[in-house]
Order: sequence, then structure tokens, then C-alpha cells
Amino acid sequence: METRANYVLIGAFTLIIAAALLLFGLWAAKYSSERTWQEYQVVFREAVTGLTVGSPVQYNGIAVGSITKLSLAPNDPRQVIARIRVESYTPVKTDTRAKLAITSLTGPTIIQLSGGTPQAPTLTSVDTREAPVIQTAPSALQNITDTANRIVERLDQALSDKNVASITTTLANLETMSNSLASREDGLESLITSARDAAQNLDKTLVTTNGAIERLDKNLVQELPGILDKLETTLAKLDSAAGNADAILGENRAAINSFASDGLGQLGPTLTELRGLVRDLRRVSDRLEGNPARYLLGRDAPKEFDPK
Repeated sequence: METRANYVLIGAFTLIIAAALLLFGLWAAKYSSERTWQEYQVVFREAVTGLTVGSPVQYNGIAVGSITKLSLAPNDPRQVIARIRVESYTPVKTDTRAKLAITSLTGPTIIQLSGGTPQAPTLTSVDTREAPVIQTAPSALQNITDTANRIVERLDQALSDKNVASITTTLANLETMSNSLASREDGLESLITSARDAAQNLDKTLVTTNGAIERLDKNLVQELPGILDKLETTLAKLDSAAGNADAILGENRAAINSFASDGLGQLGPTLTELRGLVRDLRRVSDRLEGNPARYLLGRDAPKEFDPK
């Protein structure tokens, strides 16, 4: 009798639990159906690898919805259109941006919404379509992929056949140069020693030159006052001589003017007469040289007797 009573209690408890779970499920379904949603479209111009229908949508790290559809753009297959459903109270603004993100290193790919300033209007008030379009921003994954692609392209250009051949030739030349330097180690050591000695001699020469310049500077500084005094005395004498010359010219100005007007006027005829006199003297000299007897005696010189 007691065993049968225990079975009855267990069965009644099981029925009560099942009824409670059924009521909770109905309540949850009713609550879910009563929640309001807003649909948006996100157009990606990159591959959406790892993104699937049902993937979560987050706004600044908080789950606000999920992806309901993924499709290619009919007019441009390079674009992917993701239709998302988020809670209606989510503040999606005109400056809100969507991008691909991952929740962890091995986690699934999701759509991450970010941005949205308080002053910006809501997207639904500007775009009145059934599913307004949220603008996208480059994702970190896309930036990494683009950077890796550029690096690979540059490496491919740098490691072309021509550049590889040039690098090989350069390495061969370096090896040849290294071998030559190794074989000429003694000569190189002598060259380095000579260069060191030359540098030491140059240092000594510079020290000597600096000392000579310093002595010259000291002598010049010491003798400079005397030189300046002599220069000042000389300039004073020149000034006095110039004053005396000016006084002499002032006192003899009348005589100088008379000489310039009268003496220089007679200088021309005098020079003409002097030129004629010189010409006559040259003529007399020529005659004396040619036949002095005839010129002095007025007859020809007697002829010498020539015995036959």
C-alpha cells in the first residue's frame, strides 16, 4: 500500500513539472512573438567567409539581433547583401557603421555595429525603406588580408628572375672581394698602418699650425696699437701735405692760369720750329757723312794718284 502511494506522488510531481515547463515555453514563445524587430540591410564589398544565417549581430559588443538572410547582389556579384534583424529600440543612426568581426581567435564571424553620435538622426527616419541600408567600414580582417596581398605582390616583384640574378651576381662579387682581401691581408694591414701614421702626422701638423696661428695672433695683437698709431700719423701727414698743396695751388692760381693760356699757346709753334730744326740737322748730318770735304770746302775731294 505504501509503495503504491509513493508511485502516485512521483507521478503527480512529474506531471506538475511537465505542466510548469509547458507553461514556461508558452510564455517564452508569447514573449518572443511580442518583441518588436527592425530589419536592415548591410552591403559588404568583401568576402564574408565564416558568416552564416543565424550569426549574431552586436552593437558595441552587445548582442542586439541576428542575420536572417545572405545573398549576392544581383547587379554586382562582388557585393554581398546581409539582411539582419535587430531589436527595434537599438539606436541605429545615420553614422552607424557595420563591419565583420570575430568574437575570439577561433570564434565565429559576426557583424559588429559601431559608431552613432547622439546628434545624428536615426537611420529609419532618413531611409524609409522596409530595410534601410547600414553603411559598412573596412574590417580588421580585410585590412590584414589587403596588407598581406600587397606584401606578397611586392615580394613577388622584388624576387623576380632579374632581381634574383642580380642578387646572385652581387653575392658572387662580394665573395670574390672577400677572397681578394683575405689574400692581401698583409698589404691591407700595411695600408691601415700607413693611414694611421699619416693621421698622427696630420694631428702633429695641425697642433703646430694652431700654435703658429696663436703666436701670430698674439704678435698681431701686441703690434696692432703701434701699427695703428703709425697709420694715424701717416694719414695726418698726408692730410697736411694735401692742405699745403691746396694752399700752393691757391697762391699760384693766377700764374698757372697765365701759363695755361699764354705758354701753352706758344708751345705749338715752338714745337713746329724745333721739329724743322731737327729735320735740318738730320740733313746736314747725312751730307757730312756722305761727302764731308765737298760739304765743308765747297768742292770735290782730290783724287788719289794711281800709278800705272
